[in-house]
Amino acid sequence: MSLPGIVKLSGTADGVKTLEASGLSNIENGTAMAPDALFQIASMTKAITSVAALRLVEAGKLSLHDPIRDVLPELAELRVLSGFGDDGKPMFAPASTPVTLAHLLTHTAGFGYEFMSAELNTALGDDRGAPGTLASLNTPLLFEPGTQWEYGISTDWAGRAVEAATGQTLGAVVAELVTGPLGMVDTTFQPTDAQRARGASLYARDEAGALMPMPLDFGGGRNAEFEPGGAGLWSSAEDYFRFLQLILNQGVHKGERLLSEETMRLLTSNQIGSLRAGAMGSIMPMMAHPYDPFPGMDCGWSMAFLINKEVGPYGRSAGSLAWAGIANCHYFIDLARGRAAIMLMQLLPFGDPEALDAFRAFEQGVSA
Repeated sequence: MSLPGIVKLSGTADGVKTLEASGLSNIENGTAMAPDALFQIASMTKAITSVAALRLVEAGKLSLHDPIRDVLPELAELRVLSGFGDDGKPMFAPASTPVTLAHLLTHTAGFGYEFMSAELNTALGDDRGAPGTLASLNTPLLFEPGTQWEYGISTDWAGRAVEAATGQTLGAVVAELVTGPLGMVDTTFQPTDAQRARGASLYARDEAGALMPMPLDFGGGRNAEFEPGGAGLWSSAEDYFRFLQLILNQGVHKGERLLSEETMRLLTSNQIGSLRAGAMGSIMPMMAHPYDPFPGMDCGWSMAFLINKEVGPYGRSAGSLAWAGIANCHYFIDLARGRAAIMLMQLLPFGDPEALDAFRAFEQGVSA
């Protein structure tokens, strides 16, 4: 078996148009994939966290451009990795630019992922925390805030800012401001036993390319010290589509405006100037392959989504919004055509060639 089970969904502002489940959700047990299966959506969490943060900006509880240290004092004295000494030890310089929520939401703060950055991985050495631990967030910056785009833990910090601004858990705020109003009953940081029973099993490829079970919880599991705004949610295809549908409907849900016109502008337009977004490295081939969603194309980033500035090679309109989750989950919102699509699976490493082929074929069919 070359791929684990997959759920694919496409729809418009009016609702779901196609929903298909194929393959097995648990290969060992021979369990067929169900359309309502739950998945660890990993970095697809980021957009939902970003929208929750922007709703707090609307309410005056967070600021996009004030120093984030005002609500997160632990980010008051950040260090930038400046190189390595002759002894191989990392060298640091104080960050001269305060990090803002806007930096965090656009991945221009300077935070990275150690599995993507050799420099960060070397600098951390053995001094790193497991997923879901607060220690996992204690990393240096890779550059001065606002000067580059680098994918990393910024949205986890944005989630911590949401918690600090409200005195609630991120999950509670997300439920109040995003998933609750949209009726997303299966999107949660804390799945019940019944929801976990509907969860698709996670797999990884061994050295021969065969699928093997991978007992990994991207959110840190039941004993996590915080709810990771960058990776912790579980969801289903139909549930996540409700979120994408909100964007297709310009922030309006069932006749009620949930997101202001200004928030929609921030979500649907480039917010990183001339910087290029999207390209990601990898130094841990079991987790991810190096990946660039649009090689050779100029891509921007909104306050939540990748933006392709030209027509994509598989028919996606210029100005579309998109992102993904590390277990080869993908989605895009084609604003020009008024449609969105989601493909969910549970397979590592990210960027698996067969998984990418499946997504590209699906995208081509949706965009035809």
